[in-house]
Amino acid sequence: MIQSPCINICSIDARTNLCLGCGRTIDEVAGWSTFSPARRAEIMAELPARMTSAGLVPPVKAAG
Repeated sequence: MIQSPCINICSIDARTNLCLGCGRTIDEVAGWSTFSPARRAEIMAELPARMTSAGLVPPVKAAG
């Protein structure tokens, strides 16, 4: 199974063009399965800072 930052909240923010759930661009989401493990790891390492600098906070999933 390919590791993914997806939290099943897939909506692209019109201001930043980033997914509100994970912080990836639409091109990154679309190409995720074709990226090398190293490229996916590189993107995943960037996501927290990317979300913070864009002022985006992923929604919290309800427990249960």
